[in-house]
Amino acid sequence: MNSTAASLGQVVVAGGFALAFVFGLVAAKTNFCTMGALSDIVNMGHWGRMRMWLLTIAVAIAGTTALSYTGLVDLSKSVVQRPNLPWLSLLAGGLVFGIGMTLAGGCANKNLVRLGGGSVRSLVVLVFMGLASYMTLKGLFGQWRASWLDPVNVNLGERGWSDQGLGTALARLTGLAPKTALMVAGAACTLALLVFVFKDKRFRASGAQIAGGTLLGLLVVAGWYVTGHLGFGENPDTLETVYFATNTRTIESLSFVAPIAYLLELLMMWTDASLHATFGIASVVGVVAGSAAYALATRKFRWEGFASMDDLRNQLGGAVLMGFGGVTALGCTIGQGLAGLSTLAIGSAIAVAGIVAGSVGTLKYILWRAEQD
Repeated sequence: MNSTAASLGQVVVAGGFALAFVFGLVAAKTNFCTMGALSDIVNMGHWGRMRMWLLTIAVAIAGTTALSYTGLVDLSKSVVQRPNLPWLSLLAGGLVFGIGMTLAGGCANKNLVRLGGGSVRSLVVLVFMGLASYMTLKGLFGQWRASWLDPVNVNLGERGWSDQGLGTALARLTGLAPKTALMVAGAACTLALLVFVFKDKRFRASGAQIAGGTLLGLLVVAGWYVTGHLGFGENPDTLETVYFATNTRTIESLSFVAPIAYLLELLMMWTDASLHATFGIASVVGVVAGSAAYALATRKFRWEGFASMDDLRNQLGGAVLMGFGGVTALGCTIGQGLAGLSTLAIGSAIAVAGIVAGSVGTLKYILWRAEQD
């Protein structure tokens, strides 16, 4: 590989690790978890962690919209913004992922954080999730996805849409200039979320959650900047402008389901010269490292295994569902719930709705079973 290309790739990989390291550290310190936030609401009616998650989304939307408006990144090139809208895959994948993360007691990010804290159980979950993810990308599950789900879609490109962003939708409905519509849509979504988040007096007094949510949102924005600006350049071999060191070959931010599959592939085929470390792979390692640093510094590192055979069954079943659902929905609670929503992609909203519905439905079923027993 040319030295210039290698240098840009190294910047992207190093950036992915650094951002994810901080993400893992903050997530461990603040107990950031989407499934946990939904569980708090269903079981206790407590919205604290959910408001933190929504604050993270608001900050990510504001920052990502600013990056796009100023032309620093081209979000239309991202996978989540492609004008072809596979709504059935997004919805079904989201539902399956939501069910899986509830059975497994946490999403991909939460299990990476737990692994850094010493959870062998999470290591097993992540391996099985990675295998199912790889099977959905290139194996048996992928055949099912490509044959039954992906063909059901709406091709917005044929209707003149450059992408599936809310800003583009607003521009076409109102006649506003695309950039103006983007800013209006981004500002409206950000403001609505911030009003809801900060109307709660108890949350306003939670400095740790406010700081944590703000920082996590900025890390998502930084991910787009690293891959879409710093990592965007001319390939000296082909003279084409490309995105370096990303698995999708285009702009990315933090996401963990598919990157775990690519990490397993890299480890199993280490001598294959065509495989290299990427932003996504580095981010997976970074979250574990950041969480481990926090656990060791605070003396909270503890080895943890499975509590029972029932626990093992639920965890592994949930892991497989997350692997299939996360790839089918084009992202997890981070990849779609934070990074995807930050671009105002319509498909990301569909995927997140599926994730929330799947998780809440499963949580209520578990609660009902417990009451019956």
